[in-house]
Amino acid sequence: MAQPATEPAKGSCSTPPVHIEDAVTSVHPVDEKLHPSRLVPAALQHIAAMYAGVVTPPLIIGQACGLDIAARTRLIAASLLIAGVATILQTIGVKGLVGNRLPFVNAASSAGIAPILAIAETNTKGHQLPAIYGAVMVAGVFCLAVGPFFGRLLRFFPPLVTGVVITLIGVTLMPVPVGWAQGGDKTATDFGSMRNLALAGFTLVVILLIQRFGQGFVKQVALLFGLLIGTLAAIPFGMADFSGIRSAPVAALPTPFAFGAPEFQPAAILSLCIVMLVLMTESSAGMLALGEICGRRADSRTITRGLRTDGIATLLGPVFGGFPTSAFAQNVGVVSLTRVRSRYVVAVAGGALLVLGAFPVLGAVVSLVPMPVLGGAGIVLFGSIAVSGIRTLSEAGLDDSSNIILVAVALGAGIIPLAAPTFYAEFPAWAQTVLGSGISAGAIVAVSLNLFFHHLGTRSRTAAPALKSS
Repeated sequence: MAQPATEPAKGSCSTPPVHIEDAVTSVHPVDEKLHPSRLVPAALQHIAAMYAGVVTPPLIIGQACGLDIAARTRLIAASLLIAGVATILQTIGVKGLVGNRLPFVNAASSAGIAPILAIAETNTKGHQLPAIYGAVMVAGVFCLAVGPFFGRLLRFFPPLVTGVVITLIGVTLMPVPVGWAQGGDKTATDFGSMRNLALAGFTLVVILLIQRFGQGFVKQVALLFGLLIGTLAAIPFGMADFSGIRSAPVAALPTPFAFGAPEFQPAAILSLCIVMLVLMTESSAGMLALGEICGRRADSRTITRGLRTDGIATLLGPVFGGFPTSAFAQNVGVVSLTRVRSRYVVAVAGGALLVLGAFPVLGAVVSLVPMPVLGGAGIVLFGSIAVSGIRTLSEAGLDDSSNIILVAVALGAGIIPLAAPTFYAEFPAWAQTVLGSGISAGAIVAVSLNLFFHHLGTRSRTAAPALKSS
């Protein structure tokens, strides 16, 4: 009697039928294409986690360069647009050329803010953004050139060095939100008034309360809700400026070199190339971490393609008004928390950023946030950057006395410009630009001392802490 069709005959070489369920489960979670009912909320969560970070650099830099609301709106739109393009390129990519093809978010990094502000301070109005963009473009070329060999340089940027730099980023940026909390404009009659300080304090308290009592998604976007509630509270007191929304075009693409042709200044270029090394280290660490979370290890080729994307975005971003581009660690945290590992979710989030950048009126909504509100939120934002650095340093073998001295001296060098802004006043202009940025100064000292303590003439050393930190 013939066997049922559903069961192959004994000894038969025929393969069992492949069921639809089996085919679905064979797709790696990174490559899974989710149903819109799951994809859209997951993408919105990524946007909520990254949005404040994406718009922070153009807000700070635009304010420092004395741009009006309309110009700051264009900077925000450009930042969103470049972030969208870079994120799509990173997640979808061109196989074998660019893109790490992981759920990886790329956008303008806060790490570049402090040295960019130093460049702005050493240039006259009208030459600030051109000098910044010239340095950013060269930093992009530097990233493209060094990226393929960066794996060999990673040993010069261990947690000991990157921890110092990240900590200094948070510390040196802290005067920015403090100035915002006072009103932002030092020439204004109400600068430092109790009304401004009260609004900043209210925003900070709102964020703390949401963080303490919020649950799930609400807790995760406490910063965003703090900005929203703080702005709503400011409206009845006439502290929110709506002129930017009224004057902003509904839809418009950024104009190439709208803020002037790039200028190439050696000191500015050196400063941002140092920052680019730090950003490349952060991106590499983010890719390695994300690879572990997603169950798809990031090998050297994956990291090279990811850094190549960083370089392209950093090189082309200034054409439209963008800044140095790198990984967003908070979105790595989102993937880890939600366990939604599909790169297409992040690609959709990148597409949403692209749309936001193409409609400047949406960017203008962000620009109406009062400075004191930004100040209250900024204390949390920049303070958390410093905490990230401290967390990195905790893994750097600080039980070794050489490492303690290294961190102490590097942090001291980085804090000098903050504690004594005129300390380098008698130095040449190029030295003022490099050393006047606490991040650049601290990075140079940290790398140099790491070489001195852990690389030069240490072949015979066997101390475990030194090897761990170098």
